[in-house]
Amino acid sequence: MSKFDEKLALYESEFKSLGIKYDALLLKAVTKGLGPSIYKSDAEKVSGSDTKELETVKKNFLIKKLGLTDSPKLDTAIEKVIETLEKSNRNKYRALFYYLLVKELGQESKY
Repeated sequence: MSKFDEKLALYESEFKSLGIKYDALLLKAVTKGLGPSIYKSDAEKVSGSDTKELETVKKNFLIKKLGLTDSPKLDTAIEKVIETLEKSNRNKYRALFYYLLVKELGQESKY
């Protein structure tokens, strides 16, 4: 099993443990789009309590990568994803976080 497949299996098991249904092909595409960041422990996770990091997610992923316009809708989507991944859960993997943002904002066609 490749390192990428191991990471993908980890993310799938995390979704299953949280009881979240997911589209395996979309998860794979989102994960692949993250490139080498999934292999770095610090970059692999999103801190739901770090407003600076959440702002970076909004600017770099939602606005730059997905081409969305900055609006309160983006902040609401980020907050919903944090709640979905459970605030107390320290493993807010970036792949899961971004996947849920894509689903929440209806951006599946970008993948």
